Order: sequence, then C-alpha cells, then structure tokens
Amino acid sequence: QPCYMTGLAVAASLKVSHEPCLEANADVFREAFEVGRRFKGMNPDKMRASYGKLIYMLQDATAPDVIRELGFDPLSRVQTVHAELALLSCLDLLEEPELPLAASPAHSAEAADAKAAATARLLARFADGDAERAVRLERCLLSLADHACLVEAHVSPVDAMLRLLRTHFSPASTSVGPGGAASASLQITAGRGGARLSHSHASQYAYVEQSLLLWRAVLACRAELRRAPRRAPAEVCRAVGGRCSRSCPACGLSPRRPSSLEAEDIPISPRPEAGAFGTQDLLSGGYRLRDTGQGRHRVQSAPNVGQLMSEVLRRLQAEQGGGWVGSSAVHLGDDDVPNALVWVDKYSQVPRILGPIAHAVSQSTLDSLAAKPGVRGYIVSAFGSAEACRLAVLADFFKHGFDGSGADNFFDAGSCIDGRLTSAWHFCARLSKKPYYPLFQMSGFVGFDGAFGRR
Repeated sequence: QPCYMTGLAVAASLKVSHEPCLEANADVFREAFEVGRRFKGMNPDKMRASYGKLIYMLQDATAPDVIRELGFDPLSRVQTVHAELALLSCLDLLEEPELPLAASPAHSAEAADAKAAATARLLARFADGDAERAVRLERCLLSLADHACLVEAHVSPVDAMLRLLRTHFSPASTSVGPGGAASASLQITAGRGGARLSHSHASQYAYVEQSLLLWRAVLACRAELRRAPRRAPAEVCRAVGGRCSRSCPACGLSPRRPSSLEAEDIPISPRPEAGAFGTQDLLSGGYRLRDTGQGRHRVQSAPNVGQLMSEVLRRLQAEQGGGWVGSSAVHLGDDDVPNALVWVDKYSQVPRILGPIAHAVSQSTLDSLAAKPGVRGYIVSAFGSAEACRLAVLADFFKHGFDGSGADNFFDAGSCIDGRLTSAWHFCARLSKKPYYPLFQMSGFVGFDGAFGRR
C-alpha cells in the first residue's frame, strides 16, 4: 500500500519523488484523496470502477497500525458549502429567501436570467465589495446549484414512474384508469410468472407506489449523507417530503478550483453525501472479510445509514396512515448488503433502472416510433395500439418488477426493503425475453448500466 500511494504522488508531481519519506508528502495525499471523495459525491456517475478501490484503500490506510507505519493519517475532512460559508461568516446566506432561486436548476432562458439576477443580488449583499470573497461565495452558490441538479436528475425517473402509475392505473379498480381509459390488473400470485408474492390489484398498486416513494425519499436525502455536518436525524432527513431544501448545508463544495481551506465539518455518511455515501460508516471501524454468497465482501455495520433508513421509513409509513404493504426489514451489514458502500451502489441503480423504462413508454418515444410505417405495423400487430403497448409494458413492470423474485428465499428477496430492489434488478435481467423487447431496442435502449466503460 505505501508503494501504491507513492506511485500516486509521483504521478501527480515529479517533485514529490525527491522526498524519500511518505510522511513528508502527507498533505499531497490528503488533498488528493479529499478531492477524489468530494468529486465522487458531486458526480455519482463518475469513478464507478475506481471509487470503491479508493474507499477500501482508505479503509485500510486509516487502521491504527497502518497509520503508524505510514507516519500520518491520510484522511481529511471533506470540504462543504457549510464549512466554507462558516469561514466567510456568511451562514446567514443559507436562510436567504432568494437562495432557492439562485441555487435551483434553470430549465429555460427566463429561469436562467432570474437565477443570474438572484445570484448577483446575493453576492452584492454578502461580498461587501471584496472580489475574492465574491468568488468564494459564487463557488458556494454554484455548488448548491450542482447539488440541486444532482438530486433532480436522480429523482426525476422515480417521479416519471409515479406519474405513469397514477395516470394509467387506479388504486382500487382494474376496469377503468384515472384517465378513463381501460386499465389492466396488477394482481400477482405466488408461483405464477415467477412471482413470489401474492397481492390483489389494490395491494400491489399500494406496494408499487410505496416502493417508488421510498426510493424517491432515499435518493432525495441520500445526498445529505455524504457531505453533511453532523446533525439530528430529523434534520438529516427533512427532504423526504419533497425536493431537498436549497438552504440545506448538506451539499458538498464542488471541486472547481484547488483550495487550501481547512473545513471544520464532520461528514456524516452517504449521497448528497458528506464526501461519499457511507463514508463515516466505512471509515469509522473494522470489518470482516467474508464470502457472502456473492463473492468475498467486507462485512461491516452501517449505523448512520441504518438511522437514515429508519427515519425515512417512519416518515413514509406515517404518511400512509398504517397502510404499509410488505416488510419493513432493512438489510445492512449482512450477506445481502455487506456495508454502506454496497448500499449506496444499490440505490444509485434506481434511476438507471427506471430511466430507460420511462423513456421507452413516454409519449414522445411512442409517437416517434409510430410515425414510422414499419414500426407502426409492429405495434398494431403485437399490441393493437401505441396506448395498449404502453399499458402492457407498464403492467408487466409494475407486476413483475415488484413481485418478490430474484432469490430462492424470503430473506434475500421478498417484500423487505432490500428485496424490492432485488425484484427490480431481476426484471431487468429478464427484459431481453419480454415480447416488447424490440420496442426498447428501437427506442435506443442499450442497457441499464449506461456507458459504464466510458465513465
């Protein structure tokens, strides 16, 4: 490991090679690792092959005996917007009424102009005419905007699927959907079509809706786990009811320019996360290397992630008024979810699963395909119409993407919190066998993992 770290330092600067002692280059290592963790927190789709290696290396490098051998602790706190604003004595900026506008995504020219104007007013109010101070404050606002865009990008596929569910299916009736069109039954029976659960149409509708709401809640506040200073659980999860608060200090400071500032923040754990999902859980204790049935993994408890999941579930179940369908068991630190890094990766797959499905059945996609005579003939002969095609795909996904399948026992799959994602993964693995798979291919579908090799 010391040789590996030396190689990293030399690759960054040949001047480092003249320093024979690792301890002499401690600041170089700390800065490189901190920037890497912060970059991953702001860009979850990047470093997909190397980030796990980085975290596992830091996990070993922060062990007491390894620190003694290296002569320094390679871990440093991740810089955050909250810490930067504290250094500037501008924490009041987080309470400004104009902050949501200055830090929100702009989807039109008018919105971009309004956002720029709000940013200029905030800078004029808090920079006090100091150009350097204005640059640092602008960087904070840009980081908050990056965070808002990140949350929106991960949550929007879930919102799209929720709209499709509520538009084309009725909670109680299987004959007529909310729009007045013919609807399909979502009833599933264990042993049929690979299902391992038995639900009536009403129960399955509620089960799917609650699962999507759960995923949305985790994605909306997962980001807070990575970059947030230590706060009470109620504050950590305050975004569960909707979009993440723009005044939330959880958002990490985007690594746009090098900074030598020492941030006095205490990272919590995962996504808008404090430096990377589950960082505190991963780097705060030992682990057991064990064969989990899915290869050898580092099995480690994740108390911070567990606290988050418990709070999310309590809030969501309270909103359902006691009508929660399925199990509330959360797998963490066991064979199914060995550690916080695996947990982060599992929920990072949600938009990758839902995005291609929502795109394939969207109105624009089906209209574009139906405009081509050959494809229109396929849709009519196979499904009867474009609307019937959309309904067939959605009904199949809402039934067999949430049927408890994916394992041969109810501990590893079923209706537990982790099992809901396992079923969705299992559906993805069987997509090429579906009668509507040509529709996905014609819509531009190449896979649920995206362009992984170019990440």
